[in-house]
Amino acid sequence: MTHPHQNLLGEPPATLLPGTPEAEAELAAGDPPAEVAAHHPTASAAWAALAEAAIDRPERALADTVEAYAYARTGYHRGLDALRRNGWKGYGPVPWSHEPNRGFLRCVIVLARAAEAIGEVDEQQRCTQLLRDCDPSLAP
Repeated sequence: MTHPHQNLLGEPPATLLPGTPEAEAELAAGDPPAEVAAHHPTASAAWAALAEAAIDRPERALADTVEAYAYARTGYHRGLDALRRNGWKGYGPVPWSHEPNRGFLRCVIVLARAAEAIGEVDEQQRCTQLLRDCDPSLAP
């Protein structure tokens, strides 16, 4: 017997992004994230590193928050492009456990934080819901 709220069509399969080995190797080697983003602009992990550095600056100023927002939004859109190229239809799991998905998910996390910090409640809520939909372990 099925649960009354169970989706009988099932959930779509998890989307597992391919890696960006060159960008990942450069970041792991300690190359500056700005250089990695310039050389590999489609690599969400580079944008995530830039966004995290901006939003986590000690004594963070408003300009740092806006910078983090911009970097995170860039990585988010690059990640959406990659997800769609890999079969994602705008919904379904994008698990954190798959390492190449983390750049995109990190961007969404920072985008939510930055949106909240500047009072953009709707964007913060959309990002939180997206995280919940992609991988429930990521959203509060």
